[in-house]
Parts: sequence; structure tokens; C-alpha cells
Amino acid sequence: MTLSPSLVSISIRTELQPDDLRRITAMHVNLYTREYHFGPQFETYVASGLCEFHEQYNSARSRIWICEHDNRMVGSLVLMDRGEVAQLRYFLIEPKYRGIGLGAKLMALFMDFLQLCGYQGAYLWTTHELEAATSLYKRFGFKLTEEKESTTFGKLLKEQRYDL
Repeated sequence: MTLSPSLVSISIRTELQPDDLRRITAMHVNLYTREYHFGPQFETYVASGLCEFHEQYNSARSRIWICEHDNRMVGSLVLMDRGEVAQLRYFLIEPKYRGIGLGAKLMALFMDFLQLCGYQGAYLWTTHELEAATSLYKRFGFKLTEEKESTTFGKLLKEQRYDL
């Protein structure tokens, strides 16, 4: 019998280590291909965005949260400096680790850092299919501000922008 993971058994770190960017990319590509049938364009999108994060990284204004359980990456969240506002990106929790409060914990860490840095607000882009994530964003005060049809990820969907 396999026990369900608990929130206390998951460590969250904020320092990048070798291979993290590749692992975050792979985790996103595997999950979004499996659950939402995104095309190969999505891998380029994630990898290029993570490269941008790394290239402009400033620990005083940017942050990454990497969740690990039993030496395995199980979640991530990135706060990217966009001037007066921050962008929330690469928020993902592996299915086995959903429903235990990890998403809410990551969002609380994001909001704390956002306030600590003195940002005037934050925004994120998601798709209409990610209903559980958008529900969490709304609980933390994000509001839908823009919606557009897109085939960026290899299929027709609605991209949505949420602002705080």
C-alpha cells in the first residue's frame, strides 16, 4: 500500500541547481501533453521562458520555488520581475501531490514575496482548460482581464490573462 504524500513531507527550495530548468521543462511538457494534448510548440515555449528567467535572474526581485518529495521534483512556481509588476509562471503540481494544500502554500509564498519586493501587482497567462488553477488564482485575488483564441500550443484554446 502506498501512502499519499503529505504537505509536511515536501520540501520547497528557492535556489536553482544544475538540471532544474531541464527538469521543470520536462515536467511541464509531460503533464501538459498527457493531460491537455499540447503540441511540441509548448516545449519551446517553456524552455525559452525558463531561459529568460535564468538570464535576467535577480534574487532581490525574482524567485523560483521548487517542490521535492523523496528526491523527486513534484512542483514548481516562478515569479518573474516585470518592472512594477511581477509575472507568475510555471506553476505546476504533479497530480499525485494535488489536493494536499501544496498549491495554496506556493501561492502564499508567491504573495509574500510579491509584497516583500513592493510590486504594484502581478499577472499570469493560463488557458481556459486549467479550471482548478484558475480557481486557486481567484482565491488569491486574481481577476480575468483578457481572453483570446490561440493555437500557440498546437491546438485551439483560449488563453486567459489574470491580473492582481
